[in-house]
Amino acid sequence: MPAYGGGWLDRAGARRVDADWLAERLTDPASVVLPLWRDRCLVDGDGPVRLTGERASAVRAAAGETVFLGVDGDAAVFAVDLSALGERAAVAAASATGTVDLRALAGRLDPAGAAVQAYARGLLLWHRQQRYCGACGAAAVAGGGGHVRTCAGAECGRLLFPRIEPAVIVLVEAPGPPGRCLLARHAGAAEGAWSTLAGFVEVGESLEDAVRRELAEEAGVTVTDVTYQGSQAWPFPAGLMVGFRAVAASEQIRVDGVELLEARWFTRAELRERIASGRPLGRVDSIDHLLLEDWLGADSPARPSAVS
Repeated sequence: MPAYGGGWLDRAGARRVDADWLAERLTDPASVVLPLWRDRCLVDGDGPVRLTGERASAVRAAAGETVFLGVDGDAAVFAVDLSALGERAAVAAASATGTVDLRALAGRLDPAGAAVQAYARGLLLWHRQQRYCGACGAAAVAGGGGHVRTCAGAECGRLLFPRIEPAVIVLVEAPGPPGRCLLARHAGAAEGAWSTLAGFVEVGESLEDAVRRELAEEAGVTVTDVTYQGSQAWPFPAGLMVGFRAVAASEQIRVDGVELLEARWFTRAELRERIASGRPLGRVDSIDHLLLEDWLGADSPARPSAVS
């Protein structure tokens, strides 16, 4: 399971428009509040802070925005944004010990736990960035449990919803034996930091079209047999990473020198040697990591797919 996937919350979409039910849950001592500060998780010794009862009420009073995430069993779960406070004040308000970037926590959380934190992070970030209507410039007012904002302009009233930014990420195989995959070093990456290729989907483009275009533009590689592998929420800020495997039409590579600095073919033996020497394959919280693990295991018939 990719990180940020497999969330255990019932998102309870029908409850978002029930103002009375939400008001009752906000004062219910069993309800859970997850506080965040400027896109960072507030943590204590056990991981991300989860507040209930009086502590939850106190942190909500200090929050700039409260959103309803869903239901965990019988308990409603909310997220609150303490970004208007200084970091020390936010830590104190949440009874936390500090703040940590979600990506640094992901390796220590189970996928479902990371998924809920990602959900909270993405939704709160959207509220901070969608204060005004993009059509008329009037203020936008939160509603629907935090899942919609409504333009307050008298002649507009546009409904504004969170947007997802889809991107494709691709493991490309060489056209013939021996088995090899294409990895690249991206602009700004450290020397020796290799990863699969990725890029955003453009307007009027299918996911498969985006795969073919990105590989051609950045690496000069034409691909065939584009096959879906899995997807991953990527809340930095609102991405959806869609994983594919493809086969190159030839071994020729021509990097653009802008997005990619270099690219080359790697055998499975070379990648296993990198792992053995302590050099990881991709980010531990990225589907990139699972695409590579899955490809490495492809020569082991009994091994199940790592991407789901």
